[in-house]
Amino acid sequence: MGLDLLTSTLAKFLEIYIMLLIVRILLSWFPQINWFDPPFSILSQLTDPYLNVFRSFVPALGGIDFSPILAILLLQLASGAISSVQVASGF
Repeated sequence: MGLDLLTSTLAKFLEIYIMLLIVRILLSWFPQINWFDPPFSILSQLTDPYLNVFRSFVPALGGIDFSPILAILLLQLASGAISSVQVASGF
């Protein structure tokens, strides 16, 4: 029971966080957005620390930042691992 609750909660968290990352990435295409305004600053504070980990070792090639692809891929792999734990436990 406890493992099922933990894995389902973690899977839902990863799903929501991936959606937040995608919204953050899409909004970065609009240069007029002020990232210090409340709705955008909250999104930035939630996602940028995770993205900065990948930005530190994936250089921007030609001005295009490919680090979010790697960041989302890692979360997808973690989500897949959690799903396999859920299936193995019969959830």
